[in-house]
Amino acid sequence: MTMQPISHDEVVPARAPWAYIVRTGQTLRIIDLGGNQAVDCLLYNADDMAERYCAATTIVAQRNIFLTTGSRLMSSEGNVMAVVSADTCGRHDTIAGACSQESNTLRYGHHTKHQHACVENFLTACAPHDMGARDLVSNINWFMNVPVDADGTLGIVDGLSSPGLSVDLRAEMDVLVVVSNCPQINNPCNGFDPTPVRMLVLDEGAA
Repeated sequence: MTMQPISHDEVVPARAPWAYIVRTGQTLRIIDLGGNQAVDCLLYNADDMAERYCAATTIVAQRNIFLTTGSRLMSSEGNVMAVVSADTCGRHDTIAGACSQESNTLRYGHHTKHQHACVENFLTACAPHDMGARDLVSNINWFMNVPVDADGTLGIVDGLSSPGLSVDLRAEMDVLVVVSNCPQINNPCNGFDPTPVRMLVLDEGAA
């Protein structure tokens, strides 16, 4: 995978939010710098924020709950928002959702209530675009390993990613990409140690 030309290059600190508009034909490359770092992600049509990523439609389109190379990220209107054009990790989650202060309390105890979580990151990143809690939907978890057993039980376990692995998203429309570089420390999704990720936006034809 070539690294040029790059129109945007940013390292998102551990536990931090991030948002950026990726234009049609550009590719967003998310690089897991430290390994085993979940990256929660939402997509919105940059020209009409009412159209946004839809987990259910995406799962039906793939006939699979996991995302990898070739997966189409579908919108609430049934349109393709982006395509996974390359993937060196091999599996990404669509069903486990985003951690929140409330879910932390429910899962891990009231002593975790003060901990920052992905929902709070999403709200911070969405606020400049006049969006709030009503605009949050079920999200993608890049690099997160959520196996599902035969009886339907799912678990959050050690990730499959390692330092330097990446996933490429080729935008099929102008998309606002909203990310929470997951701050969770109570389960193995980040190896109990959140780390930075790198975001590269590659111009059309560079990926």
